[in-house]
Amino acid sequence: MMNLCPRIFQLVVPTLLVLGAIGVQAHSGWLPVQAGTASDSAKAVIWQSAARLHHGLRTVRGTLIFSEGGVEFLGEQRFSHRWPFVEIQTFDLTPRTFVLISYENRGRHLPGDRRFKFDLNQTMPPSVAAEITRRVAKPVRNGEPDPSEQSFATLPARHTTRSGGSSGTLRFRDEGIDYVTTSKQDGRSWRWSDIQTLANPDAYHFRVAAYREIFEFELKEQMSKDLFDKLWDYVYARDLEVRSPNGDRHP
Repeated sequence: MMNLCPRIFQLVVPTLLVLGAIGVQAHSGWLPVQAGTASDSAKAVIWQSAARLHHGLRTVRGTLIFSEGGVEFLGEQRFSHRWPFVEIQTFDLTPRTFVLISYENRGRHLPGDRRFKFDLNQTMPPSVAAEITRRVAKPVRNGEPDPSEQSFATLPARHTTRSGGSSGTLRFRDEGIDYVTTSKQDGRSWRWSDIQTLANPDAYHFRVAAYREIFEFELKEQMSKDLFDKLWDYVYARDLEVRSPNGDRHP
């Protein structure tokens, strides 16, 4: 009997350690995407929210985390995924929805890029939306403008669509153009780098042709020629530089 005790101890203890590790993993709901890779959620977190991921025909609950390293979803049903910012092609953001479009291929040889749609339990603050936009860098569709940001000009406007539209305010800033409205789907914040071209066919109409979409506006007040010229310069002349003979750069 005395000789069996050490053998029983040797068998039971490793088994308990393995079961304990499985229990911790199941409780956290996290499965590492790549073995030996640290989770982005361990880095400084910018913002996070409980969320539901629409994954195929099912919905997975979990936590969507925006950190300095990228975006990560920690699912409660043993589904987790991580996207460094460089692997994010673009995203669409509305007050309670975040759609991430990655460079991954769709499954079963389907054409197009892979999309991940999240329903957020909380509304992402405009300051966080601007920071994520800055880190992704590529053109995105940001539907969370910050009405508290300073602007050098504003115009009351109506966004016209085939099904109706919305009323709001166009706000022109050094960083870009915002359309602030109470409509949950129509709000926008475009950086100058998101905008491909602008058009002002007459004093009461204005078009923003971004790389991801086109918005047509009816202006409730006239847009002056000086204002449109300033906007034009932001889009087309912001990167123009002239080099002097000694190599110095001058705007």
